[in-house]
Amino acid sequence: MELLQKYRDPELGKQILLRIKHQVGRPLRIMEVCGTHTVAISRFGIRELLHGILDFRSGPGCPVCVTDSGEIDQMVELAKLPNVIVVTFGDLMKVPGSYSSLSQEKTKGCDVRIVYSPLDGLKIARDNPQKQVVFLGIGFETTIPVFSLCLEEAMEKGIGNFSVLSAQKTVPPALEALLNDAAINIDGFILPGHVSAILGRQCFEFLASKYNMPAVITGFEPVDILAAVALLCEMICQGQAKVLNAYTRVVREEGNPAAKSAIDKFFIPVPAVWRGLGLIPASGMRLREEYAMFDAGRIFEINLSPAQLLPGCVCGEVLKGKITPRECQLFGNACSPVHPVGPCMVSSEGACMAYFQYEGGMGRV
Repeated sequence: MELLQKYRDPELGKQILLRIKHQVGRPLRIMEVCGTHTVAISRFGIRELLHGILDFRSGPGCPVCVTDSGEIDQMVELAKLPNVIVVTFGDLMKVPGSYSSLSQEKTKGCDVRIVYSPLDGLKIARDNPQKQVVFLGIGFETTIPVFSLCLEEAMEKGIGNFSVLSAQKTVPPALEALLNDAAINIDGFILPGHVSAILGRQCFEFLASKYNMPAVITGFEPVDILAAVALLCEMICQGQAKVLNAYTRVVREEGNPAAKSAIDKFFIPVPAVWRGLGLIPASGMRLREEYAMFDAGRIFEINLSPAQLLPGCVCGEVLKGKITPRECQLFGNACSPVHPVGPCMVSSEGACMAYFQYEGGMGRV
């Protein structure tokens, strides 16, 4: 608790805030990649405190939000299959695909269950040996090792009616895709603390060395975020480009070797489609050939029509940092947490949800 108070110290926050205001000579645009950072920036009022000085833009750091409509369609079709139990994290339930959602299919009688861990899905498979249990795998580097451990246990215990539909993605290729888009105008990145705990600081060094882009890894408390912003502003104003680790209490230079080894054992990088960003090479994760018996994408044959865009939804533009949620004409009107049009208003890490919940669904554009 004492450590938490340190990173929520209002006096320390005020000092850092003054430091930022004194060193910034022009308005800067900073992207917080992680959805948890977006939530914290909204929750602690940091956006308002730095209005006119910093323009915070949300990035593709919400795994539910970047899941493509085509992937949602595949999940919906899986739920319709006889003798199949689909298990998923709760945020995915209301995400609309081209024509339906998991929540809608559940109301029609499909067996879709919300769990908190892949291990919960494994228990369901063990308790229902006559059914095929499919876990809808979404997430970034933070959650992929958990799926690896789950598959390890399935092998050890001989649970053969469990599989994973992998829609998991990796963050660094998405950042490279953003930086290769001439329309993206970003001065610096706040890098995700959780993902960096797995990958380490070195994994993001390419941002500075290849793209001359300053970036800071940080935690999720207000002082964490303000300190990262101060470091970014200092680098930008001095024309420097480094990748700094301001979250040393959690993140190491080389990351977590055990977690990375668990990922590499079961998964290989493959091209993946991201909502808004399109097809990005080596940004998805697929089970290795030797574990094909756990790959729902290989086990079940599903014929899909081409995915359709959600009418009026601009979540893709939000995820690229081109616009803020408040610039969407549907935000707070046709689109709200009760009746979400797009995934950014569904997920607890979604930018639209954060703006709506903590900033009253209103604010300056």
